[in-house]
Amino acid sequence: MGAPTSPGAMGPCQPCAAQAADRPSAASVPQGVNPAEATSAPAQSASSSPILPAPPAASEARLRLLQLASPALPVGAFSYAEGLEPLVQTGLIGDTASLGAWLEAELERGALSLEAACLAGFQADLERARQGGAAADSAMAAVREREGWLLAQREAPELRAQQRQMGGSLCQLLADLGWPLPDHRSAACRPLAWPAAWAWAGLCLEIPSELLLEAYLHGWTANQISAAVRLVPLRPTEAQRLLLSLVPLVARRAAELACSDPEALWCGGVGAALAQLGQAELYSRLFRS
Repeated sequence: MGAPTSPGAMGPCQPCAAQAADRPSAASVPQGVNPAEATSAPAQSASSSPILPAPPAASEARLRLLQLASPALPVGAFSYAEGLEPLVQTGLIGDTASLGAWLEAELERGALSLEAACLAGFQADLERARQGGAAADSAMAAVREREGWLLAQREAPELRAQQRQMGGSLCQLLADLGWPLPDHRSAACRPLAWPAAWAWAGLCLEIPSELLLEAYLHGWTANQISAAVRLVPLRPTEAQRLLLSLVPLVARRAAELACSDPEALWCGGVGAALAQLGQAELYSRLFRS
């Protein structure tokens, strides 16, 4: 029987050999780092999720705009057709072509253009009012005067009521979300009508003015087409095709109105005014305006 081998002559046991293989050599460790400490922190696995950069502010603004322009916004827009119902009942609108011509005329010459052109002015005055100071009261007075001028362009009382109801609902929603009107502590404070309330929402949600204007025109167009789906009736695919075909016109009008003085514009929506006035005389109706 041979002499026992001394422990110093034995090779390392298997666990020790594995540990030695995992431990980095002194040559592979950066200078100033203890080789024993280099094994204490586990290396990041290839499957670990990388740290993503924060999304740009522009992306968040677009997402907030989608929320503002969503049909799910609780302002009751779905209950208004703005004179489409009498036009359908009298046969003036009965298919996609006639509806498209009507919407194009309203986008080009209707009172909607005046409202859209006022958005930038509303935002400027509301921002001055939000900043406070000596100019706050005069800024809110300018907002009230301009929205009164816009309401006067709407001949039908149902349409004026629509503007006040939708604007009031939006102002209440913004207040509940933490953005009350600048003059909410004043005894004379009252909700804004729809165009001014939309401008206030754009300020609160930090949405660029050009996107806000486009969304105002596109939202009106989409809501009119949605009403026509129920009134004409219009097939959903035809409705979506019509909305897509109107996108270039909406974009063009938004660009034109962004740099227009609303008081230098004109409104030729006589037919729309007569149709809106005829809403109150219908024997039965689906919509409030």
